[in-house]
Amino acid sequence: MTDIVDAAWHDILTTDGTPSRTEGSPLLEPFAELVRVAHAEPSLRRLFPWTGMWELHFSRCTAMDYTWDIPYIGTLKDGGYYVEGPHRSSPRIAEADSAQAAVAVVVDRLPPRCGPAFIGNAGELAAYEKARDIR
Repeated sequence: MTDIVDAAWHDILTTDGTPSRTEGSPLLEPFAELVRVAHAEPSLRRLFPWTGMWELHFSRCTAMDYTWDIPYIGTLKDGGYYVEGPHRSSPRIAEADSAQAAVAVVVDRLPPRCGPAFIGNAGELAAYEKARDIR
């Protein structure tokens, strides 16, 4: 694992569950739980995490433009979770009552040879993988 990935996880673990950012939101605790459970999963902890719209995304690279080949997890207002992706236009894969179940769905759908996160963006990762596969 890289320092960049460790730092990204640390940032999410210490900021995306704090009341000061999301005071009064019904999504606060389920999202904080999701982040903790995803971080505890070794295969996801190797990937670069990023968040938005109460969703936790995972990238195989550390810089924008991130990869969009891994499903992401979002929180539902009833405290549950959904798994979608890997693209925004993809249909919903599953809904789950627990963060553990949602994380398991993502882990089951990880691409082959997934992780650790590549230092760089998606284009640089694609070029690296192409060169590696030619050898």
